[in-house]
Amino acid sequence: MERAMQLWRGLLLRDFAIEDWWQGSVLGRLSGSLQNWGTTSVLVQTSDWIALGLVMLYWGFSAQTSTGILGLILLTMAAVLGLGWLVQTPNWVAAHLPLGLFWGIATLATIFSPVPYAARDGWLKLTLYLAGYLLLHRLLRKPRFRDWMIGSLLMVSLVMGIYGLRQYFYGAAELATWVDPESGLAGVTRVYSYLRNPNLYGGYLIPLIPLGLAAVWIWPGWGAKLLAGFITAVNLTCLVLTYSRGAWIGGLVMLAMMAVLLVQWNSIHLPVRWRHWTLPALFAGGGATLLLGILTVRPLRLRVQSLFLGRVDTSNNFRMNVWAAVLDMIRDFPILGIGPGNVAFNRVYPLYQRGNFSALGSYSVPLELTLETGLIGSLTFAWFLLVLFDHGWYQWRLALGSRNPQGLWVAVGLAACTGMMAHGLVDTIWYRPQVQMLWWLAVALITASLGQSQTSPSQQKHSSSR
Repeated sequence: MERAMQLWRGLLLRDFAIEDWWQGSVLGRLSGSLQNWGTTSVLVQTSDWIALGLVMLYWGFSAQTSTGILGLILLTMAAVLGLGWLVQTPNWVAAHLPLGLFWGIATLATIFSPVPYAARDGWLKLTLYLAGYLLLHRLLRKPRFRDWMIGSLLMVSLVMGIYGLRQYFYGAAELATWVDPESGLAGVTRVYSYLRNPNLYGGYLIPLIPLGLAAVWIWPGWGAKLLAGFITAVNLTCLVLTYSRGAWIGGLVMLAMMAVLLVQWNSIHLPVRWRHWTLPALFAGGGATLLLGILTVRPLRLRVQSLFLGRVDTSNNFRMNVWAAVLDMIRDFPILGIGPGNVAFNRVYPLYQRGNFSALGSYSVPLELTLETGLIGSLTFAWFLLVLFDHGWYQWRLALGSRNPQGLWVAVGLAACTGMMAHGLVDTIWYRPQVQMLWWLAVALITASLGQSQTSPSQQKHSSSR
């Protein structure tokens, strides 16, 4: 039993001193030697403020369908990240080790891809996303930057939500239908705001709702709290009105996770006899409300029923055909896959497609990860998720113990990641730039160690005693 526990702790990297490992590595020594030069550069000294402006700019441009400008912003963010490393040592956590290993496997998958030139495009995107994440991880550790980043994102989502509600009440272009014209949902408007895709908009909203809920508790002043509550209500309404079944699944999982964490946080204020009944009562009330909505709102009922129709539903049938074709592709490229990115997918998929219909992706994140980086890559990413959630739960316990309100952002990260992964089981909008950086924002909220009042050098010692 003791041996098994040691293996489990090793798998979760609880005793791995990653900062000591980095300082002893070649890259760590090179970074340290450049820090003296960086302290004399005005550009390097202001790199965090430049990074904050770039992140806010990214949030603004991610509210529309065009993605070219987002790539340029990510490229600039990667350059700023490099500048920042010239003046301060990167704050590594254990989850960064399997993440770096996953990037290395993706690099090998690109080199040995059957379409290497096409896979290079996906590898570059992955590299830029990871650089963007590391920048978010650094900025979120500073309270002022954290408030600006989250506040600006919520304000952008409010603008999108108001436009989405306008589409519902006043109508939208025909592309908003997105359903079988022969079904009972023909003509029902599915809101998509500026993203022109209700499934994409639904995935975009999943991490924003817990952000708004946490802001209600954290932001000072009743005015700010009411604004955060209003933004959350608008985003939640728009999530329902997207009629995206995958986003609904992700949203329900996210809300359940956030409810559990918020009840834990507020249980100290409840009478002792209520503490054991609060969560069951909350789930029972939520379930009853959901059931009432399904029974009384016809479009909602038809949309939920379509989940259980199998191939009778055209959307289900299309996805099942894609999944079957992707499984054939994985069978032929099981070790390192075909390489990352939609360009590589579009080069290989036509050889396997069924029904003469093309596809944008695998419509399942686990399948896509396995297809792009093979079984080795998908297992490594699963390892990353395991270490990430272990780190997040540890940070959440610290926040509960210290009653540090900033620890609620850790709850946001846990809820958002859980909901987005649930949505990713049946769709791949997770790979779109508008959603991908929201995923890495949620990851950064977990890894930035916000559950502690401050980061101390003894963090690894505390971690090893869990």
